Amino acid sequence: MKVLSLTEPYASLIKNGKKRIETRSFKTNYRGSLYIHASKTKISKEVLCHKKLMQLVGSCSFHFGSIIAKCELVDCIYMTEEFVLDIKKNHPQEYLCGDYKVGRYAWILDHIEPLEAPIKAKGQLGLWNYYDEEAITSLMDAIAYGWVDKKGDRHLEDMDLFAGVYKLQSPGEVIQSKLGVCWDQVELERYYFKNTAFPLTTYFLVYDDHAQSPTHTFLVYEKGNKVYWFEHAWEKYRGIHEYASYEDLIQDVKEKFIGDLDAYQEGNLFLYCYQKPKYGLSTEDFYRYCTSGKQVHL
Repeated sequence: MKVLSLTEPYASLIKNGKKRIETRSFKTNYRGSLYIHASKTKISKEVLCHKKLMQLVGSCSFHFGSIIAKCELVDCIYMTEEFVLDIKKNHPQEYLCGDYKVGRYAWILDHIEPLEAPIKAKGQLGLWNYYDEEAITSLMDAIAYGWVDKKGDRHLEDMDLFAGVYKLQSPGEVIQSKLGVCWDQVELERYYFKNTAFPLTTYFLVYDDHAQSPTHTFLVYEKGNKVYWFEHAWEKYRGIHEYASYEDLIQDVKEKFIGDLDAYQEGNLFLYCYQKPKYGLSTEDFYRYCTSGKQVHL
């Protein structure tokens, strides 16, 4: 879903139907559904001292750092001198709520609907995308299990050459190739989750058998008082799994991972937290990077 971030009180003025034109220095070709996001930026002293504007705001409550409304972006109009004069004369409330100058653009909004429950989100400049968990699940369904080598060749099932020629893909490369092992897929999940306000943790689980050393990476997020294991690459457990605590979640993943091993010896299983890696890493470099992260007691 496309989102536009505005500072307050302008986001709430849109939500409350008092502002239907957003003025920008740039045009957009996008038309369609749009979320309105109130940025975390506090209201400036200059705006607070603007009596007419603040009277229009009234006793509105603000939800900084949240998506607060949905609307339709139906047009984008270049501001000519005639357009600016018309708004000033015939639509004084809109003129009060925007920055109308020749050469700027008027983004026309319609079908404005306040959200009953604001959605916490980080926001960014320009138009950006917000995906909830269901949308991310749907997007990940386009990705098959497999890997891409350093030459860009695709491998769906053949893992014999994996250790020597694998390359960690960027999220954009995974979207294009529609292919990735868990290492790649977690980076795409991280990308899709980046504009949510959910605290994220990514984990690297490895059974060090001094031979194949099977691994699994997975993403965990917090929402409310619960923690969630988001899984796509491990098809057997694909989905979103809810837990009361990190301890419960880790124990469940650990047991499932051990259950898929051909053999298991206590003391050889390790878990690490890792941050976003550099893309293009080889198998060896990715392994080294992840195991340099914070170790989690199992």
